[in-house]
Amino acid sequence: MKYADNIVIVTGAGSGIGRAVATMYAEAGAHVVIAERNREAGEAVAEAINNSGRAAAGSAVFHQTDVSEPNDIERLMQMVEDRWGRLDVLINNAGLSVWESPYELDVEAWDRILHTNLRSVFLGSREAAKIMRKHGGGAIVNLSSTRAHMSEPHSEAYAASKGGILALTHALAVSLGPDGIRVNAISPGWIETGDYTALRPEDHAQHPAGRVGKPDDIARACLFLTQKENDFVTGTELVVDGGMTRKMIYVP
Repeated sequence: MKYADNIVIVTGAGSGIGRAVATMYAEAGAHVVIAERNREAGEAVAEAINNSGRAAAGSAVFHQTDVSEPNDIERLMQMVEDRWGRLDVLINNAGLSVWESPYELDVEAWDRILHTNLRSVFLGSREAAKIMRKHGGGAIVNLSSTRAHMSEPHSEAYAASKGGILALTHALAVSLGPDGIRVNAISPGWIETGDYTALRPEDHAQHPAGRVGKPDDIARACLFLTQKENDFVTGTELVVDGGMTRKMIYVP
C-alpha cells in the first residue's frame, strides 16, 4: 500500500493505458480522480475500481474533463483542492492522434492535437504544481511516445506533440524542482489496448522482450517514477517499449 491515502489524478483514464494506470494506483491505496472527457467511459472506470474489491484502501471518483479546454483543467484542480486539500501525483496521459498527409493536414486539426496532447500537459502541470508546492511537493508523469524518436508517414502533429512533451518535461523538472516537485516522462512503444490474443507471432518477435506491451507495463512504470523514495529521478524519459526502438531492422 505504498500509495495509501495519496491523491492521484489520471487524465484520459476512461480506457487503455489511462484506465490501467488509474486502477493500479487505486489498488495501491490511492484516491484516484478519473479525469476523462467521455462521461460514460469515465464513470464506468470509477465504478469498476470501487466495486472490484481489490482497492483495499483506495477509491476512484470521476470528473468530466476535456484537457484541450483550459477552464476544464482549472476546474479539475480546484475540485481536487476543495475536496482533499492536496495533490500528490498527476499523470498526464490524455491524448489523441490523427494520421493525415502533411499536404492535407489543416490548421484546425494541428491545433486540436497540440492543444490536447501538449498544451494540456503544461497547463495541467502548472495548475497541479500550485497545489503540490503548498504541501511539500509531488510527482508528475507525462506520457510521451517512442514516436517522439521515430515515425511513420503522416504523423507530423502527433510526433510534434510527443517530442514537445519530452522537452517540456525536463524544463518543468528544472523549474519545479525547488518546490519539491519531480517531473518525468514515459515513452511507451507498442502497447496493445485491444484484443491481445489477436496479435501474430511476428508482432511479438519485433520486440527483444519477446512480446508486445500491455497497459499494465506502463502503469507499473508510473508507480515506480512517482514513489517518494525515488526522489533522485527527475527530468528523465523512461522508454517502455520491450526494446523495440533499439533493434536494428534489415530487409532480407
